[in-house]
Amino acid sequence: MSDGRLTLRDGRTLAWREYGPADGTPLLRFQGTPGSRYSRYPHEESYDRLDVRVIVFDRPGYGASSRLPGRGVAVVADDAAELLDHLGLDAVHAIGGSGGGPHVLALAANHPERVRAVTVVVGGLPLEEDDIGGLIELNRDAWYAARRGWDAMHELLVPIREEILADPLAGFRATMDAAPESDKAVMADAHWQRVFVEDITEAFRPGAEGWADEAMALNMEWDFDVAALRCGVTWWHGEHDANVPIAAVRRLLERMGGVDLRVWSDAGHLEPFHRHDEILEELLAR
Repeated sequence: MSDGRLTLRDGRTLAWREYGPADGTPLLRFQGTPGSRYSRYPHEESYDRLDVRVIVFDRPGYGASSRLPGRGVAVVADDAAELLDHLGLDAVHAIGGSGGGPHVLALAANHPERVRAVTVVVGGLPLEEDDIGGLIELNRDAWYAARRGWDAMHELLVPIREEILADPLAGFRATMDAAPESDKAVMADAHWQRVFVEDITEAFRPGAEGWADEAMALNMEWDFDVAALRCGVTWWHGEHDANVPIAAVRRLLERMGGVDLRVWSDAGHLEPFHRHDEILEELLAR
């Protein structure tokens, strides 16, 4: 593992971390929301087995990266392109999970020359009110808060951050109240728990402001044209995802066209934990 800092053109700090062999195939990984550069697959030896160099960075306001109030999604794609410049990488495979999904799509749309192929895993997306009835309570509340503005979102997230920091596992389980049993089984795995605690503790270290900024960006219309994507995209999703409903995914993909949607019939939002190697092998083969 290696940890780095980059001063971006606008003076902000971007923090990143790398996993796997330094000479492996570069893979830019956009973690879920909330999350930090400590996000990774708990069985890190898989990166050696797959010969993949995984690069993960803190988005604005998380971990050691500077906050950018009022940000959208597209600026994170610009930050990613700067990081690739700094690392001397022209084009990479890229993957985004949950809240990282929109950010990897923005990279592919706005910087198409930087991506070889893209994978979205249980990706977040703008929802309509009819979509939110069966979601976890936090995501329902965040949808309404986004329509009242940043202050309402911040007010919602501050106590949740405090509860999770006080007891990360219990706090997260409480937010996943409507999750299917398959997700609850993942949350009981000791390896998953180890990385989750490291990841969320670092993500929340600066405060709830970065989380609120990102929640606003994800819950409103995106500031990039998703129809502009020209590279190959595979999208994996669980039929019973209680964080991001599959019906909304299918609606978005009608606008995008050409996306390979792969649905896990009996799974929820945390299913990628069980499918890690399958997902990466498919992406790296493109």
